[in-house]
Amino acid sequence: MEPFGVVGIVLGSFTSLVLGGLLFAAYKLGILYQLFHKTDTKSSKHGGDIVAEVLHAHGVKYIFTLVGGHISPILVACEKMGIRIVDTRHEATAVFAADAVARLSGTVGVAAVTAGPGLTNTVTAVKNAQMAESPLLLIGGAAGTLLQGRGALQDIDQMSLFKPLCKFCTSIRTVREIVPTVKKALAIAQSGTPGPVFIEFPIDTLYPFHLVSKEFVVKNPPKGLMGRIVSWYLHNHLMNLFAGAWEPRDMSPLPVHIPQATDNQIQKCLELVSRAKKPVIVLGSQATLPPTPVDNIRKALEDLGIPCFLGGMCRGLLGKDSPIHIRQNRRDALKEADVVVLAGTVCDFRLSYGRTLSRRSKIIAVNRDKTQLLKNSDMFWKPTIAIQGDAGSFLVRLSEGLKGHRCPEEWPQSLKAGDATKEAANKAKAEEKTEYHLNPLKALHCVDELMAEDSVIVADGGDFVGSAAYIMKPRGPLCWLDPGAFGTLGVGGGFALGAKLCRPESEVWIVYGDGSLGYSIAEFDTFTRHKTPVIALVGNDACWSQISREQVPMLGSNVACGLAYTDYHIVADGYGGKGYLIGSENEEKLNDIVRQAQRDAREGKAALINVLIGKTNFRDGSISI
Repeated sequence: MEPFGVVGIVLGSFTSLVLGGLLFAAYKLGILYQLFHKTDTKSSKHGGDIVAEVLHAHGVKYIFTLVGGHISPILVACEKMGIRIVDTRHEATAVFAADAVARLSGTVGVAAVTAGPGLTNTVTAVKNAQMAESPLLLIGGAAGTLLQGRGALQDIDQMSLFKPLCKFCTSIRTVREIVPTVKKALAIAQSGTPGPVFIEFPIDTLYPFHLVSKEFVVKNPPKGLMGRIVSWYLHNHLMNLFAGAWEPRDMSPLPVHIPQATDNQIQKCLELVSRAKKPVIVLGSQATLPPTPVDNIRKALEDLGIPCFLGGMCRGLLGKDSPIHIRQNRRDALKEADVVVLAGTVCDFRLSYGRTLSRRSKIIAVNRDKTQLLKNSDMFWKPTIAIQGDAGSFLVRLSEGLKGHRCPEEWPQSLKAGDATKEAANKAKAEEKTEYHLNPLKALHCVDELMAEDSVIVADGGDFVGSAAYIMKPRGPLCWLDPGAFGTLGVGGGFALGAKLCRPESEVWIVYGDGSLGYSIAEFDTFTRHKTPVIALVGNDACWSQISREQVPMLGSNVACGLAYTDYHIVADGYGGKGYLIGSENEEKLNDIVRQAQRDAREGKAALINVLIGKTNFRDGSISI
């Protein structure tokens, strides 16, 4: 009888495997789900409606896009929901605009683009958002769920493109997945170190049942058993696609996780800073991230009285003329400091990989991202205290713990004196005459003196913009936008668009080099159509000067560096804006033209000031032609 017992065991195992396999297949094909959740074949609702509802519930006010049929249901539904749809002339601009909204509003910026080339056009902008740590949701269209990988129009492996760039990537496979997936993506974008997330929406998850069902009809199905299997499979896939799609779901936001310094870490920092004679705080963009309001961070810094160097989005945090904001001679100050607090600042190329820090200094490093927190610490510097946590809330807690204690005043005063000396020299250089064109420093000083107190400055360029960073002073917190660590050219149009929507009553200035302007001058059409009147200041030296300055002496050729003194002001006119040309022959009208551009913006017209400038070596401030 024993052999029969073995056979029974084998048959039992085989039966279990078969049943398990059938159950798994039923699960994967959605058959089990469909037993309990029906498909409403009469509903006119579509996946785009659900996307709009979730985004609205999360406080999204704008979606930036370049339209495509794959994503039309999302755009139409969002507009009906009261979310403003802003269409641009390039997909990269849409992502840059969403990035700016994220930085200025403290929410997730959203861009939606069509499949294939629509998405590939966003890659640089998404990478820029990743390196700038901006919470961003990129929505992308895609071929239908059954057509992916089969040669459909604009069908490529989009997930492989975005997985290295985004914190979270997924593809919607059924309509019922939309709500939990979008909620999850928005929470991930804001948690930990913020960054971009990507959701792919196959076209059949967005359109209504009655339209999608027409695409599942086989005109000439195979005959016999194979034909019946194909027809059943297509019908089941369609029904599973919409099963339970319109059932009520919780749209409310998921909690966002933000790392914080421990009490023990704060206490150690209090002890270090309280004993410091020459402390310095270096702030990076990360310090401005939610949840701590920037005004609270500003007050904390003012209470501490420690001299501060402000970078990235932190420019303007202390206002225009704060006694503790030091703008010049950072390298010298860091070498002299006995305690340095790196609040969201990374020891990458911007701090010479940590080589600008003195080995005698006690260094407190605070960053949400562990990799950035310790970058190059194995080579050129060592943190005394390394905290993986939020820089903004850390500064507030540090100030509260040191209540009544202030940095010795002679230290920031001595650094401020160095500022005054250098800025006076820059001011004097602005009055130097150039042989053929305008002194660029003079143009920048002029705009800095005349711009409104609520102005937002967008920096997009190399040479000209490098000087603007030293001359133009943001008036308040979150009033400066630059690409960040990636150094991307072309952010200007998108950043300015997002800024003007967030701050409609403020002046928004784009400081362009003539090279970078070429990437987004077409967005003057967008500014006109969407009534977002910004002002562009173009430093036109007919050259990629930042490259030319090193290429010519090193390699003896200016190849590919030369541009032309193009009439960019006429291009702006053609797109419905107002363009102005300034050169040495009408230099005396510089102030008048700047004021006229400001009036144009107040009256609803975007303006572009094309300033013909001499080439400037901003490393030593010398002017040349």
